[in-house]
Amino acid sequence: MHPDRFQVFALTASTSVDALFAQCVQHQPKFAVMAEAESGRALRERCASANLAVEVLWGAKAIADMACHPDVDTVMAAIVGAAGLAPCMEAARSGKRLLLANKEALVVGGNLFMHAVKVGGATLLPIDSEHSAIFQSLPDDPNAWQERVDKIILTASGGPFRARAPDTLQSVTPQQACAHPNWVMGRKISVDSATMMNKALEVIEAKFLFGLKPDQIEVVIHPQSVIHSMVQFIDHSVVAQLGTPDMRGPIAYGLSWPARIRSGAAPLDFTKMAALTFEPFTSNDHMLRFPGLSLAWRVLAGPDSSPAVLNAANEVSVDAFLTEKIRFDQIHHVNLETLDAVQFSQPETLDDLIALDLETRAVAQGIVRRLAH
Repeated sequence: MHPDRFQVFALTASTSVDALFAQCVQHQPKFAVMAEAESGRALRERCASANLAVEVLWGAKAIADMACHPDVDTVMAAIVGAAGLAPCMEAARSGKRLLLANKEALVVGGNLFMHAVKVGGATLLPIDSEHSAIFQSLPDDPNAWQERVDKIILTASGGPFRARAPDTLQSVTPQQACAHPNWVMGRKISVDSATMMNKALEVIEAKFLFGLKPDQIEVVIHPQSVIHSMVQFIDHSVVAQLGTPDMRGPIAYGLSWPARIRSGAAPLDFTKMAALTFEPFTSNDHMLRFPGLSLAWRVLAGPDSSPAVLNAANEVSVDAFLTEKIRFDQIHHVNLETLDAVQFSQPETLDDLIALDLETRAVAQGIVRRLAH
């Protein structure tokens, strides 16, 4: 939609050659970048055979170079995991409009990333449906947030296991964990939704995005995924953002802000809604189903590097579950044991964060190997 308003300059992907080639055919970008050389060469051959005037590159540096290219004014940051941090930092430093769908840039980067946004003069707009909802519900003037806001309330669907008996979770398969009831997502984020670790990362992200204290961030389970999140003000009035569970909504808002454009998402039909229901995640059963969610407040109360450690541990543990090395219920065990085992440091540069990430992954992988035997 909106080819009269936007032109695609560069597209990037990890290994999905077919998908990126189809997008190159549709959008005719100047550049296409793959994360790995083998996929990059395959895409280059496909584009050459189709006579597409697309320059194909590959590698992490090439992706980061696209994020700060002088001909780019808007960057959609949607790379999964800590791998998205470097291009996000480059986009921030170069003052881009940065549409942030990558949770880990803030979870791992934290204050360093927000400092880059400030120094670079970047415009940071959240694309996660929950954080976009909060942003749309807050006052236009960020200087008023602290004095007017009592708390923000992030909603969570509860994923595929919201009503499943906690003592049966050890038998969950990767296929079951990836079957989200409301959203179509990649495998890693689908597992995060099933454990509600995605919500833990969102709590951390919200703290940096909106400058609020950890105890001003609440999570409530809302199975219908219609209310995407809410802001409660000091007079206890609540502003909520509603919409169908379709990422085209927040993406369109990020692209057009402060205006609005058509997104292609279906409108809500309030007459067909049976009910909007809410459950506290602090109920006994939910605490047993989703023990990882409480880690968000633990790491926010710890050293600055704590969220980066939690993120790296979780990426390792989710991958181990998806490759059937550990059970579903052991994801939390790996994350918790890694947090207890890693020696925290004070990261001052991107290289410090990368080194901490590598160290944490090594610790988590050692725990996975022990559990796998």
